[in-house]
Amino acid sequence: MFQDLRHSNGSNVQVSEFLLMGFPGIHEWQHWLSLPLALLYLLALAANILILLTIKQEAALHQPMYYFLGVLAVVDMGLSTTITPKILAILWFNAKVISLPECFAQMYVIHCFMCMESGIFVCMAIDRYVAICQPLRYPSVITESFVVKATVFIALRNTLTTIPVPVLAAQRHYCSQNQIEHCLCSNLGVTSLSCDDRTINKLYQLILAWTLTGSDLGVIILSYALVLHSVLKLKSAEAASKALSTCTSHLILILLFYTVVIVISITYFAPKTALLIPVLLNVLENIIPPALNPMVYALKNKELRQSLHEVLRLNNKGN
Repeated sequence: MFQDLRHSNGSNVQVSEFLLMGFPGIHEWQHWLSLPLALLYLLALAANILILLTIKQEAALHQPMYYFLGVLAVVDMGLSTTITPKILAILWFNAKVISLPECFAQMYVIHCFMCMESGIFVCMAIDRYVAICQPLRYPSVITESFVVKATVFIALRNTLTTIPVPVLAAQRHYCSQNQIEHCLCSNLGVTSLSCDDRTINKLYQLILAWTLTGSDLGVIILSYALVLHSVLKLKSAEAASKALSTCTSHLILILLFYTVVIVISITYFAPKTALLIPVLLNVLENIIPPALNPMVYALKNKELRQSLHEVLRLNNKGN
């Protein structure tokens, strides 16, 4: 899939590697960003591993909602691990070189994980919709089998639909220019260096955004609109408050995820002088949510918070 490209003509030399230059416009002092990025990465790993251990050890959390949270934790760790070590290598050791196959592979994995995260948010929204709007049907609809089937479907959907992104990028001809003003191999950043027409790359990126993340967002909005409609019909203020509290953490994470995605899409059309903004947002989008997601759930979900306290207390006693 990611074989080196051949010469499109004899006069242009095909580059064999790219240089990831880091954050555009701040190359002289960008190494100072390595400390917060490293701390965020370690926090993401530690927090998500703790979430997974808590879900595994606490029987009270053996429920579909927390299984989806566990899948999200795995996706978050995979996403941050795909890019952060390379970014730190650039900032610490000036290791800017990345081969074409490695670059296209990173591009593919990033797209897979991003779409996977979007898909898991859809599953969480459906879970809350059934739990609140169809509570009597919840035990028979949202089962462990449903969690497995939904996760497999989302994984297959993303792995297959994102294959054309690196394949189309690999078909472009890259001559002379090989410096990418970015910390990672983004589709638009890489293909902007090609010497031939990249309309098909832009078109497929747009189609992917609308068909996958766009449809996911539509399902999420519809699910929570129905949830809100059902909650407003509840006569008990306490029951309404309890129902909304289970959705608050989901909504915070979803708003954060999709807001950054939309802002990045808009800022990529900004002038070259403002290129730092989409690059910085793109990096933070892949690092901050994996660190924040577990903390948001721990703070907003009482059952998870209590289970975390139990696990930490048991570990302290064991030591």
